[in-house]
Amino acid sequence: MAQTDQEILEGLAEIVNEETGVEAADVQPEKSFTDDLDIDSLSMMTIVVNAEEKFGVRIPDDEVKNLTTVGDAVKYIQNAQG
Repeated sequence: MAQTDQEILEGLAEIVNEETGVEAADVQPEKSFTDDLDIDSLSMMTIVVNAEEKFGVRIPDDEVKNLTTVGDAVKYIQNAQG
């Protein structure tokens, strides 16, 4: 069952917090993973793998580079859950 944007955002925030220590409240749709949240490529890959498991979606490596903001990731997961 597809989840709402808010549910996906909360789940992503939890994953980002566990991986990087960034406060979940700081993980907002307009935030850039690299610029605002200071997430490096290695942490990003771990976040992607955890998001795939949590949300039951597949995020190909060539798509990860297009997920520059938290909002991009939320939209991608929502569409992938279809």
